[in-house]
Amino acid sequence: MDEKCYDSDVKNATFRAVSTRHALAQVRKSLGDARVVLINGPRQAGKTTLVRELLHPEVGGTFATLDDETTLAACLADPRTFLDRPRPVIIDEFQHAGDRLLRAVKALVDEDRQAGQFVLTGSTRFLTLPTISESLAGRVHIVDLWPYTQGEALGLGPGADRFLPHVFGATPMWDSLQGVRLPTRREYLEQLCRGGYPEAVAIAPAARPAFFRNYVRTITQRDVPEISRIRRVDELPRLLRLLAASTAQEVKDTALAERLSLDRRTLGANYLPLLQTVYLSLELPAWSRNLVTRVARQPKQYLVDTGLATHLLGVSHDRLAEPTAPATGALVETFAANELVRQASRFADTLGARLYHYRAHGGTEVDVVAETDDGRVVGIEVKAAASVDSGAFSHLAAVRDRVDKVDDMEFVRGIVLYTGNAVHSFGDRLLALPLCALWMPLEQMTATSIP
Repeated sequence: MDEKCYDSDVKNATFRAVSTRHALAQVRKSLGDARVVLINGPRQAGKTTLVRELLHPEVGGTFATLDDETTLAACLADPRTFLDRPRPVIIDEFQHAGDRLLRAVKALVDEDRQAGQFVLTGSTRFLTLPTISESLAGRVHIVDLWPYTQGEALGLGPGADRFLPHVFGATPMWDSLQGVRLPTRREYLEQLCRGGYPEAVAIAPAARPAFFRNYVRTITQRDVPEISRIRRVDELPRLLRLLAASTAQEVKDTALAERLSLDRRTLGANYLPLLQTVYLSLELPAWSRNLVTRVARQPKQYLVDTGLATHLLGVSHDRLAEPTAPATGALVETFAANELVRQASRFADTLGARLYHYRAHGGTEVDVVAETDDGRVVGIEVKAAASVDSGAFSHLAAVRDRVDKVDDMEFVRGIVLYTGNAVHSFGDRLLALPLCALWMPLEQMTATSIP
């Protein structure tokens, strides 16, 4: 690895420009397969920048953003005429035009079944809303664009951010990191506090609080009222702070409802799903395969960006580095879980790994369980410490032993990700890896087989 990546980039916000997002290849492939491509993701994740890369003089195409009020008014006045442009037609923030635009798109692509006609970008999971009459089912490919992965933020190229496919493979795996410059624990925490929103990555650390304040304000005061009629929109920032304080935990809607003086069912049916709809939070469902044990059924929730989470909590990397800092472990787990979610999305078609968490009533817990369609399982624990011992693997070993007894499942590996800088084997299919193994290109490590 280029050592400059970790010398002082986080502190001084001198990250290299990202030349290509991983999702761009997915979008280009989808344009050849589907009549409509929908790029969904949080505000400020880089959707507009990405779709502009699709416009080339030799290809043609047109771009319009519905964040512009005049453009939006023209679209709402006559959607079909508005869409009568050279293909592909790229409509940014399409959700502002709602169902009327979707019905017009459907009518046009039903008349002409050629692939690659429309690219829509949206900052909400708009097609899942119960108020929408048209889902474009059978006509649309959906590509998720999350904030930067760490590999994207560091400009490491297309070989970065491939932990999930590598960890499921027979070989290679990581056995030696000799000669590779690794981040220190402090540098990990600086990356965590920076987060992955492209604007937050690009600006100086002192400017980030204003960015995050405006970010939350825009979503709660504009995006949410546009798609929902919840009565207490003013409580969303407070709910978001409470979720930041409980990130990487199972959802406890009763306690949250009491803190907000809301009905528990209203919170669970309206407010929490709404934050997922606008990409502020996400959930990992409980893993409940038949392992002859009772397991928890509650999902675990995470904020989608640790920079936003640390802003909401009012903590800095210096505070998180203190031995008594209570939030560090949960935030480091959130940091890792978000990287895994992005990779699961990127490799959905080729790997097909789904992510869960696991907690048995006997006390066995695993932070993230990844399972493929053919029953291969990888367990992942995340530790904020710079060293680990055999005790860190006790839950992974318990899951390994249970999975080994199930005929149609295979326990591939149990991984502990930690903030140290060495790889260690801790027994049968159990391995400790530095946290940066999530994003570092494998060719920058020594690749060997791990038993």
